[in-house]
Amino acid sequence: MTRHGYEELLAPNHYYDRHFQTEAAKILPGEYYVTGREMMLVTVLGSCVSACIRDPVAGVGGMNHFMLPEGGDVHNPLSACARYGGYAMEILLNQLLKLGASRTRLEAKVFGGGAIMRGFTLHNVGERNSDFVLEYLARERIRVTAEDLRDIYPRKVYFFPVSGRVLVKKLKRVHNDTIVQREQEYGSRLQTADMAGDVELFA
Repeated sequence: MTRHGYEELLAPNHYYDRHFQTEAAKILPGEYYVTGREMMLVTVLGSCVSACIRDPVAGVGGMNHFMLPEGGDVHNPLSACARYGGYAMEILLNQLLKLGASRTRLEAKVFGGGAIMRGFTLHNVGERNSDFVLEYLARERIRVTAEDLRDIYPRKVYFFPVSGRVLVKKLKRVHNDTIVQREQEYGSRLQTADMAGDVELFA
């Protein structure tokens, strides 16, 4: 299901994970998923970041996977990259609130921002993504209970939104070409996409 603005997607890739014996959804760049069911959300991050946010009382949680467009000042909320990052976060929060989460109870765990993409114009893209997600959550007063950001390795993240459990595997021996290619294609889409309108947050 395509959302307006930078091709934000509800993750369509569902499967049954035999190792964890649970239903799972794979989150690709530009996608997000929110659920109150017992299942697992999985993503592989290079320089992109994922915020895993949940309301432990309502038992709902979700994950996004995004990267800031190149150019602009991450610290300036009016810049293109900060506006996109805000959109990517707000659409996740909006879906959580629709499922009964309360903003006052939300807690976050954040991952990614690895320095693996040598081909990008901005060599600090992972660092910029990491800085943005932490600053955004601090500004929105959402407590960060765990983080694994930056470094030089891609990561595979397994998030269980109902319990809040997260497993992170650093892929130190994996060939990065697929991850880099996927994120570069996503980055190219961000340069040409229109962000149509703002996201209205539920109170």
